[in-house]
Amino acid sequence: MTTVYENAVVFTGDEHAPIVKAVAVDAGRILAVGDTSAVLDIAGDSAQRIDLEGSLLAPGFVEGHTHMMMLGQTLDKVQLRDCRSLEEIQERLALKRQEQPEAPCVLGSGWMFDAIPGDRPTADMIDEVVSDVPVLLDSNDVHSAWVNTAALEAMGITEATPNPHGGEIVRNGQGQATGFLLENAAIEYAWSYLESVTTDEDRDRFLDSAFRVYLENGVTSATDMAVGEAEAATFRRRLERDGRLPFPITAHWLLRPTGDPARDLAAVARAAEIRDQFAELPGSEWFRIVGVKFILDGVIDACTAAMRDPYVDGTQAGPIWSFESAAPVAVAADAHGLELAMHAIGDHASEIALDLVAECVRVNGPRIRSPRIEHLESVTDETIARMAGLGVVASMQPVHCDPAIMGNWMTVLGGQRAENGFPWQKFREAGVHIALGTDAPTAPHQMSHNLFIALTTRSALEPGDTNYHPERAFTPAQALGALTHAAARAGGFADGIGRITPGGRANLVVLDVDPFSDSEDRLLEAQVRATIVDGELVWRKSDSVVDG
Repeated sequence: MTTVYENAVVFTGDEHAPIVKAVAVDAGRILAVGDTSAVLDIAGDSAQRIDLEGSLLAPGFVEGHTHMMMLGQTLDKVQLRDCRSLEEIQERLALKRQEQPEAPCVLGSGWMFDAIPGDRPTADMIDEVVSDVPVLLDSNDVHSAWVNTAALEAMGITEATPNPHGGEIVRNGQGQATGFLLENAAIEYAWSYLESVTTDEDRDRFLDSAFRVYLENGVTSATDMAVGEAEAATFRRRLERDGRLPFPITAHWLLRPTGDPARDLAAVARAAEIRDQFAELPGSEWFRIVGVKFILDGVIDACTAAMRDPYVDGTQAGPIWSFESAAPVAVAADAHGLELAMHAIGDHASEIALDLVAECVRVNGPRIRSPRIEHLESVTDETIARMAGLGVVASMQPVHCDPAIMGNWMTVLGGQRAENGFPWQKFREAGVHIALGTDAPTAPHQMSHNLFIALTTRSALEPGDTNYHPERAFTPAQALGALTHAAARAGGFADGIGRITPGGRANLVVLDVDPFSDSEDRLLEAQVRATIVDGELVWRKSDSVVDG
């Protein structure tokens, strides 16, 4: 049956296209889009007509950067993002232990450096309230892990345990681990420990949870930025069970530096092998590995992002991947047809990222590529201009610069650097393609919050008038375009995903707020009325006018 959605504010995904009033859907595809009379003429008299009462109808949001399994797992953890003191964190951990006395460990997520005395967490702080089982707490940016003594013992970390390549086990003056793991140390020890105590049933549940909350928030496709063996196996099980996913996913295989060039190159070969295996599976159009992910540096809050100049405290972190170690790996990935996605938060790291793109062109020759740099929190004007010249996508996350979480970020940078972060307007002026996402679970996954911060530069966590440089703000059309069409293009999606165009897949979201005319503050309370994948209503608000 043909369905016409009318009396809507229809954004088609193109920031330069006019807003129209109606969309017709038939057999999972967009039949027509435009003015109501023209759409009804094409749909015919027998079409079902649904009045959207002035709601926004847009392409389903394309989550430009996420970690699906980690998001699903984080939903089960103790939530610490809103804790403003160590005492609050301790209270929540103690309560969780009381509520689940049989649990083998306590997991938490989202703690902020501002809440910790001296910005340096220790195992003793957790031991005061939970000492009998391992406790593992992800930082808000998920680049550090804070653990108790029982967790250090469970992970086998002793005075003799070496720092892994690209990471640090923070130690005291006596050489003892303090309970704070930075960058690759968090991955090698905390993440690996969790992997060892997680079952396939758990992983399947985590993936189900991530799909559920995204559908509730109007997301109809996503790019997963840290897929490895366990994640790939979980997606495969879901495909083998259902023949499809709730919505399509593209993925980047996570490459971790080992210090051994042969092992690093073998990881690229494995990524290509897994890509090819998925391409042969039934339902392969629902999950595709399109590239590899390099984490070139850390984060500013922990002073591990690679910056040209030292932090206020005098420290200066080097990159996790140097150009010399990453270049042969990047060139090999590019030769396999795998796109490069490069986490680069500090201004020096983004320079390395562009050097890697240029090296791939030099060695492998010109061809159509879609390289992307993730985050770009502190970046020079020269790098922005160079990105435009090389055709590199800026993949950024407005929720990462919510003013409520930027206190420590600005303090550790200091001076003018603290005022020059997240220069969205400069990317737009230079003609750099921008894709927006959330990087969940390192930030809230709600798309309306992401949109609100993009439009206002104000806080979604602590609403008020405080903003961070309003000159950076997007217009509604720019922001929605970056959350749909641009994110789809950056993620390697086709077939009309991220757009409302005749013949394309009918992946749509109905939002009860019109960003083009309503007060921006209404976005803080925005509700998704309906989420539609391939023409099928897959989620609806209880009072939605959209029928099931």
